Amino acid sequence: MSQPTPPSTTLASPDDVEHAFYDALASGDADLLMHCWSEEDESVCVHPTGARLTGVPLIRESWRAIFASTRLRIHSETVARWQGSVMAVHHLSETLFVGDDPAPHGPLHVTHVYVRGAHGWRLACRHASAADDGHQAMADAIPHTLH
Repeated sequence: MSQPTPPSTTLASPDDVEHAFYDALASGDADLLMHCWSEEDESVCVHPTGARLTGVPLIRESWRAIFASTRLRIHSETVARWQGSVMAVHHLSETLFVGDDPAPHGPLHVTHVYVRGAHGWRLACRHASAADDGHQAMADAIPHTLH
């Protein structure tokens, strides 16, 4: 694990934000985690429970509550990514490890939306939901050739 990104650091790319985000998650530091977020009122975080939180104060308090009750270890893998000059979208798969429990939880489908502003790139939206890969397996089994 790398060292957490200090709040004074400009995050020069969506990848920098993503690394800082996961480092802050691993350290359980909500204030450091919030450095990754855009300060816009429209910032959104949807936890796997389905709770939709809008605005930095609600997002910060949700992460503080999570970190106060447990330690998370997260393994993430990039599935797809798209990037323009002022916005980027990363789709990931996450596996969670809670506390000292060695059993994995997940996977989760996660989408991060990053925006570039005057102070570099920041996370504007995180949406995490439980994967239902059974439906994906059924969709993959259907022939895609039209006759």
